[in-house]
Amino acid sequence: MALWREALLAQAVLRGRTRGYKHHPQLLRFRAHASPVGCIGEYLRSVHEDAANRGYSFAAERITPARARGRLTVTRGQLECEWQHLLQKLRSRDPKRLVELSEIKRPIPHPLFRVVRGGVAPWERGAAQPSKPMRRRPR
Repeated sequence: MALWREALLAQAVLRGRTRGYKHHPQLLRFRAHASPVGCIGEYLRSVHEDAANRGYSFAAERITPARARGRLTVTRGQLECEWQHLLQKLRSRDPKRLVELSEIKRPIPHPLFRVVRGGVAPWERGAAQPSKPMRRRPR
């Protein structure tokens, strides 16, 4: 449910229809695409389909008709970071679902994403940022 609401808010931001949320770091993913609004629309269509398969009734008419081709990349490190974040939330919110998901060693990302090598995204809160190389002092 929260994913649906947050993605609809992201869609509103990308369409220029809200003042808040504009600088949320996750928006960088969609802004990097040639068609950000179409890309978030593709994302929402997939979320809607999954929700319908689970018995939820989300309003499909709220999804932009804009379309986009291609995929976004996500690093393996970022995917793992988000997976661990989900599991942590489930510890208190839904321990039964946590047991089900703890069997999964490598989560399958949303179909819009192609997984590539790499660490946690620099925009991720709490992510360890690479240290700057030390400069040598002139003698």
